[in-house]
Amino acid sequence: MTFPTLHTDRLILRAPTLSDFEHWAAFFASPRADHERGRKDRAEAWRYWAADVALWQLKGYGPFSLEDRATGAYVGEVGIYNPEGYPEREIGWFTTPEAEGKGYAFEAARAVMTWAGASFGWNRLVSYIDAENTRSLALARRLGGVIDPALTGTEPGDVVVVHDLRARS
Repeated sequence: MTFPTLHTDRLILRAPTLSDFEHWAAFFASPRADHERGRKDRAEAWRYWAADVALWQLKGYGPFSLEDRATGAYVGEVGIYNPEGYPEREIGWFTTPEAEGKGYAFEAARAVMTWAGASFGWNRLVSYIDAENTRSLALARRLGGVIDPALTGTEPGDVVVVHDLRARS
């Protein structure tokens, strides 16, 4: 499989590497993960991360690691998630603490949505967001997403935000 690499003004969206797991494990061991699948010990974090990365081989899409073009620093992850049990394909994101609030997730998510629409012809993606994760909900709305209260998320209390990809491809 050929892994796509996307470029934005400030980021390179690339294939995940083993060293990226350290950032992922740190994120999911911290309180920042309370509204993002919940906190995980290192072994459980590995299983989730490896399953997400395997989506590339199994489905042709998955998480992109975000690299700052100027410094080469890992700043987070944005991707398309659809493990067994998800009602629909989800676009999701997180950034490292140092990168939070700098617009990286917005920039990367726009690029991923454009790529997904053009590459697969999909009309939409969704985001499943914990109702208490106000920053993530604000980002989903900033990306043009619309809350659909009729849709069910992956966890009780999820807000489902629908992203229309038709105008992006």
